[in-house]
Amino acid sequence: MSVAEVMAELADLEDPRARAVNEKHGDDHGVNLSKLRAVAKRLKTQQDLAKELWATGDTAARLLALLICRPKAFERDELDTMLREARTPKVHDWLVNYVVKKSPHAEELRVAWFADADPVVASAGWALTTERVAKKPEGLDLAGLLDVIEAEMKDAPDRLQWAMNHCLAQIGIEHAELRARALEIGERLQVLKDYPTPPGCTSPFAPIWITEMVRRQEVTG
Repeated sequence: MSVAEVMAELADLEDPRARAVNEKHGDDHGVNLSKLRAVAKRLKTQQDLAKELWATGDTAARLLALLICRPKAFERDELDTMLREARTPKVHDWLVNYVVKKSPHAEELRVAWFADADPVVASAGWALTTERVAKKPEGLDLAGLLDVIEAEMKDAPDRLQWAMNHCLAQIGIEHAELRARALEIGERLQVLKDYPTPPGCTSPFAPIWITEMVRRQEVTG
């Protein structure tokens, strides 16, 4: 399919109700994500088409691009540019989780983004750091990460604050020797304590999150 044909199909899938819901979360598109995934499944992997769809700047097209691209085919600088262009939350989230985490450049980008002055870019660095906390913590200064979280999370912009909070919780969940400190930081800072949490879901408030995940590990372990 050509870009024009794909864009026409995405336009046909536009749903005003979906757009209204998405816009509440800062995402400017009206395509149901299940339907978007169905389009991606039909198209399969097409790196060139993915790049063309990304270049349109359209949010739905970019989300589709991230589903049909070949993550390991992007150069480091391409991914850096794409992240700086990805200003809507869903595009940013999918780019980091579906593409960058699978890239051979992930660690280099993690280090660069972590220290970036742009809080949205920095949040991607924190997200990649959280991935390492959980899966490959060797070489990370976990106590140093807690120092930064303790000093900066309370007043950080929303997306960066969310990423820091996730890192705080992951340290507390995965590293028993630092759990008491992580819990204490969360209790003292009170970040996301009042976040509306649907029934059956775990609160993102770090002390609750840590305690619940550790309980589940103990039950299953």
